[in-house]
Parts: sequence; structure tokens; C-alpha cells
Amino acid sequence: MNATQPIVDNLSLDMLSPDSLNSLVEKAISFASIYGLRLIVAIVVLLFGILVARQSSKIMSRILRKAKVDDILNSFMQNIVYYTVLAAFIVAALGQAGINITSFLAVLGAAGLAVGLALKDTLSNFAAGVVLILLRLFKKGDFVTIAGKSGTVQGLTAFYTELSTTDNQKVVVPNSSILNATIINTTAYATRRVDMVIGISYEDDIKRAKEILWKLIESDPRILKDPKPKIVVGELGDSSVNLYVRPWTSTEDCWSVRWDMLETIKVAFDKEGISIPYPQQDVHIIGEEPKAIEE
Repeated sequence: MNATQPIVDNLSLDMLSPDSLNSLVEKAISFASIYGLRLIVAIVVLLFGILVARQSSKIMSRILRKAKVDDILNSFMQNIVYYTVLAAFIVAALGQAGINITSFLAVLGAAGLAVGLALKDTLSNFAAGVVLILLRLFKKGDFVTIAGKSGTVQGLTAFYTELSTTDNQKVVVPNSSILNATIINTTAYATRRVDMVIGISYEDDIKRAKEILWKLIESDPRILKDPKPKIVVGELGDSSVNLYVRPWTSTEDCWSVRWDMLETIKVAFDKEGISIPYPQQDVHIIGEEPKAIEE
């Protein structure tokens, strides 16, 4: 028989004795009365903080909308306000729960440093996102080319920018790569110039071709009078005389005007007998005529 068995049995009997049970119950009640109340207060503070954070972000959104701030900055500021207020209430809730805030913040700071070193690329995206939002280089709905990707801006978060391409693909671009690259905002201005190169044959009448082009431009109501369109001889190419046609339109009409004009020009030139040549070369062979074969 095990020699320690009587000792274990005695301890079990002592723990099950009425005095021991009463002592344990009193300690549990004392612990619950002290720390349970603190825990309940901490939970109430946290829930109240969530409500305050939500209301604060909504108020910020209303203020920014009245100030006619674009949606990207509005969304970003909402998130900043929400998480800042929530973080303050989390700290307050931890204090109510009896946790030493000073020690907690020290540990949190050390952990934050370690996480920051591990996630330096993510933090650089966050910093770049803040800069992009403050500079407001583009807004939601703009068509841009950033970091080699083109599309319509759907949103700018703290870490990435979301684009939708013309064929409806979703493109997510990290903010740090945007800030370090060239940004082309195609829709930044209200008007755009449509650049077209129309080639005609060297045998065709340049003056007549320009008259036809002017007539087509003046008949399209989408083409602006100011700035004034231009039609000039841009270059004498290898196979054609290239006319540079430069009308101005509103930004939203730019591509439709270009497509319609190219078709209309081709139809009008065919009707007027003006050719649009394709690249070709004339080969001339110079040499002695072959001698007749003597019989």
C-alpha cells in the first residue's frame, strides 16, 4: 500500500469539511465582490466606449459632408476618429478592471516596437496612405494610372488603393508603391484634347482634306470652340502626309468623340476620293538590259 495514501485522504477530508467549504465560499464571495464589480464596470465602460466611438465617427462624417469633403478623406477620418476614441475607452476599461495601466502601456509599447519592425512595409503603406489623403492627388471616381495600373478609383484605405479597370477587374495597389511612382490623373481637369493622326496620300489635295476635317469638327456639338481646334500638317511620312487633328472636348466625351470622329473621317474621305494610304515601298531596279542570246 502507498505510504502517502493516508495523507491524501486526510487532505481530501479536510477540504470537504464544513469549515473549509465555508472558507472557500467566503473567499470566492470576497473575490467576486471586489473584482467582479470591477469587471462589470470595465465591460460597461467598454460598451459605452463603442457607442461613443460610433457616434463620434458619424458626427465627423456629417461635418465633412457639409464641408463638401470627398468620400475618400471622409472615410479615412471616420476610421481615425473611431479607433482613437475606442482606444481611449479600452485603456479606461483596463484601469477599471484593476490592471496596472503603466505596466500595460510599457508592455504594449515594447510589443508595438517589435510588431512595427516586423511590419515595416505595412506601416510604410499606412504612412503613404496618410500622405495621399492629405495631398488629395486623386479622389473616388477619377480615372488614374498609378504604379503601372490604370483604372477608376473605387477607394483609398490606410494601406492600399482599389481600382476597377475598364473591363471590370479589381486592382489593389499598395499605397507605398503609388507614392514612389508617377501618378497620371486622366480626369483631373474638365476638358481634354483628342489627338488624332490622319494620313493622306501625297497625290491628294491637302487643302481639300483640311476643309473636310474642319467641316466634320464644326458639325460635332461635343467639340469645344474654346480652346480652338487645330489641324496642321504634322509630318511628311514615308507613305503619307500626316495631318494632326487636335479638337478639345469635355473629359467625359473624350473617347466617344475620338471613336466617332475616326469613323466619320474615313467615310467622308472615301466619299470625297481622298485616300488613307497604308505603309508601302516602291522598288526600282536599275541595271543593264539583258543582252539577246546569239544563235
